[in-house]
Formats: sequence, structure tokens, C-alpha cells
Amino acid sequence: MDNRTNVIAMMVLGAGIVALGTTIVSGEFFHSERPEKMGYTVEGVEAEASGEAAAAAVPIATLLATADPVKGEDVFKKCAACHTIASGGPNGIGPNLYATVGEGIAQGKGGYPFSDALKSKSGGKWDFEALNTWLTSPRGYAPGTKMTFAGLSKPEDRANVIVYLNKQGSNLPLPAAPAPGATPAAVPAGGTAGPAAAPAATPATGKPATTGSGAPASGDATAKPPKA
Repeated sequence: MDNRTNVIAMMVLGAGIVALGTTIVSGEFFHSERPEKMGYTVEGVEAEASGEAAAAAVPIATLLATADPVKGEDVFKKCAACHTIASGGPNGIGPNLYATVGEGIAQGKGGYPFSDALKSKSGGKWDFEALNTWLTSPRGYAPGTKMTFAGLSKPEDRANVIVYLNKQGSNLPLPAAPAPGATPAAVPAGGTAGPAAAPAATPATGKPATTGSGAPASGDATAKPPKA
């Protein structure tokens, strides 16, 4: 009986040693490494643009010119779970949005606790450009915002809901649409473009202008020696 038990134990041990050896040997032959670049590229799919880049594709003023507040009211239904729009309406998960267009960012709204992400932009106003960028991607506009809404990907939806919001207590004039093909004027890195440098004035006497040392500014005339 003892001999049989020993034989079984030796067979199990031997099988374990063979399995371990096989694992080691196969690992040497079939060694895998982490690829330098994870995943693969799918043709025709572009990375998601940030809020500001996506909003800049079509000028919001152009979109607002043909926007429909009735359609905007329908789009606003996506917002109604968190926001009220009526005058004097209560804050909910998000603030009441009556008279929001033109209002200071992260200000008022009955003491609503805005996120630090929006408070960092409190110097600005909810103008049409800011609203368009915000509605494109709230997290792109203010990283760290408490708002979980992903945004409105269709430019027409954003324009429609903005004109609807504007009619709810703001009624600001819509911006003029830019001329087709118009591009903004280039601005130097140091600030606004200044006037071109004016050429040096010619003295009224008709004589060549002189430098601070009294020498002629240009020409081949030579100075005369001073009189004794």
C-alpha cells in the first residue's frame, strides 16, 4: 500500500515538473512584448475636437441669422432635467436659465454653487460666442465643470437653442453675420496692429536733414572747416 502511494506521489510530482519545464521552454519561444503604440487606426475616424476648435468651424453669427427659436425650444428639452427657464424659476441640479444670455459667467442665479471651473471664467459674459463654445463641449470650455452633459454636436441645434434662450428674458440683438469668405484681420503677437512708421520729414528749408551731430543725413557733401 505504501509503495503504491509513493508511486502515485512520484507520478504527480513528475507531471508537475514536466508542466513547469514546458511552460518555461514555451515562454522562451513565444515571448511577447508590449507594442510601442497601443491600438490601431480606423480610417475615416477623426479625434474629437475640443470645445473651442469645434465651435469655430462655422461662425455662430452666421448660424444665428437663420436659427429657429421654436426648434430651440425642442432642443431645450434635453436640458430640462437639470434647468428651469421660467422667470423666477428655482435652481435645480443646474441653475435657472432665465435671462442668461449676456449675463456674467458664474454670477447671480440665486446663489447657485457654481463649480470652480466656471468661477475661473467669472470675468466674462455669456455672450453668443461663449454660449456656442460652452454648448459644443462644456468640459472642453471649462475642464472640471460639474455639468455632465456632453454637449450639442450639431451647430444648428446650438444656434436654435441659443436664440430660444435669448428670447427668455434677454432679447439681445443678434450679431451681424460676417461676409462670405471674410477672414479676421491678422494681429501681431505683441498686440493690436499699429500705424505704419512714417518716413522722416524733410525740413521746410529744402536743405538735407541732419543728424544730432550736425552732419548731413545723406549725400556726398563734405563739411567746410570753421572760419578762424
